[in-house]
Amino acid sequence: MNIPVVKLFLVGVSRDCFPISLTDTRIKKVAECLKSKSVDFVLSETIIENEKDCVKALKEAKDKGCNAACVYLGNYGPEIVETYFAKEFDGPCMFCAAAEDDKDSLFDGRGDAYCGMLPCSYNLSIRGIRAYIPKFPVGIPSEIADMIEEFISIAKVYIGVKGLKIIGFGPRPYDFVCCNAPIKPLYDLGCEVMENSELDLLEIYNKTSDDEAGVKEILKEMEGEVGTCSYKGILPKLARYEYALLKFRKENLGAKDYAVFANKCWPAFETGFGFVPCYVNSRLTAKGIPVSCEVDMYGALSEYICLLASGKTPTLLDINNSVPYNMSDEIWDLKGCSPKDLFMGFHCGNTSICNLKVYDLKYQLIMKRSLEPNTEPDITRGTLEGQIKASPITIFRLHSSADCKLSSYMAQGEVLDKDPKTFGGVGIFAIPGMMRFYRYVLLAHQYPHHTSVAFEKVGKILFEAVKLLGVEDVYTPLPNNMLYPGENPF
Repeated sequence: MNIPVVKLFLVGVSRDCFPISLTDTRIKKVAECLKSKSVDFVLSETIIENEKDCVKALKEAKDKGCNAACVYLGNYGPEIVETYFAKEFDGPCMFCAAAEDDKDSLFDGRGDAYCGMLPCSYNLSIRGIRAYIPKFPVGIPSEIADMIEEFISIAKVYIGVKGLKIIGFGPRPYDFVCCNAPIKPLYDLGCEVMENSELDLLEIYNKTSDDEAGVKEILKEMEGEVGTCSYKGILPKLARYEYALLKFRKENLGAKDYAVFANKCWPAFETGFGFVPCYVNSRLTAKGIPVSCEVDMYGALSEYICLLASGKTPTLLDINNSVPYNMSDEIWDLKGCSPKDLFMGFHCGNTSICNLKVYDLKYQLIMKRSLEPNTEPDITRGTLEGQIKASPITIFRLHSSADCKLSSYMAQGEVLDKDPKTFGGVGIFAIPGMMRFYRYVLLAHQYPHHTSVAFEKVGKILFEAVKLLGVEDVYTPLPNNMLYPGENPF
């Protein structure tokens, strides 16, 4: 649930002084390749040569419910009307072009689309259109189909962000100012923001009855998941809380199609509600509704983007602590990292069961020290703790600076199959070059401690998606032979 379905409109364009048959023949071959990949697409009935063709194609795309488009230059192409299509189309657009495919057809059958992409790019610029252009956008039909398949994932991120409402229940905890970034850039991205108070959340919870059928159904699900775990007596309260959030989301989507939560989770939460919400946060995230901790709206957005890019349940973790040298000495494969590149990704207990090697329902140790120091855990129960599974990962964050400028980072690596020997939902992360990346990107550009985690290597998709969304500053790890800005060469 909560994920857009991309339906692609594949439209060919042809410059009127070139044979239209070039585009017609070539685009049909692309369509055949897409069918073999099971891509959901509509092949335009119109090949665009002029503005009237453009209007027909736009109407067809709308009538057939397409929300992303690929404009294919089967020959040189009409740069003015092909970019007009992108301007008027309601959704992300990709541009690509036909490679010459036969040495025996270069006299009457040469399309010059390699050349045509240049004025196309220029016209996109003067119209102020952000379109997706692949790394090398000229190819034979099978190569074009591969590019389009990749674009589907990029378009899914774009559509999801534009259709997203971020529901916050706050305020943020004291001393967590880094999570309280300005919300104006969220509106600039196309998101809607709905801010509520912690008391609003408590009222919603108190108005929810334990006897409601939805609460009982959720409780049964929870008992099936963690029925043999510790502290399962807290489950009725957690089930009631989850149902209240789901009901609120359904009633408050408004004009948007998708929603995520950024919720207060401590310290007054425990005394007001009588539990820790981590397990519920993990369950909603596994259902496609990420819930970030500490009213971290950009964290919730980043988790959602990871979900869209990877198709897998993400998580939100602190880039938390270093790995002791005597522990790194025990790891036989550092995945191309130095011991200093290792770190532990941790949070209290919000990582979903599907991403944990072992798990238990526990209590939040840090909160218990201050809230229940000399008693059995009660109001601090509700964390889902355990070792995060070994997996390829991408850490990612889209964030705003204090002066409302968006930037993003992404880095790929692995979660190691090694017991972290500590509490919480936690794993040992190995990201090549992380030591320098931490210093000259995360610290130098003032990123917060929260990072979202995609359990797949999707840096390529994330990079293109945030660029398409208009984020100019995108940071990735640099190889050892390249210096970061400001890095001391000595």
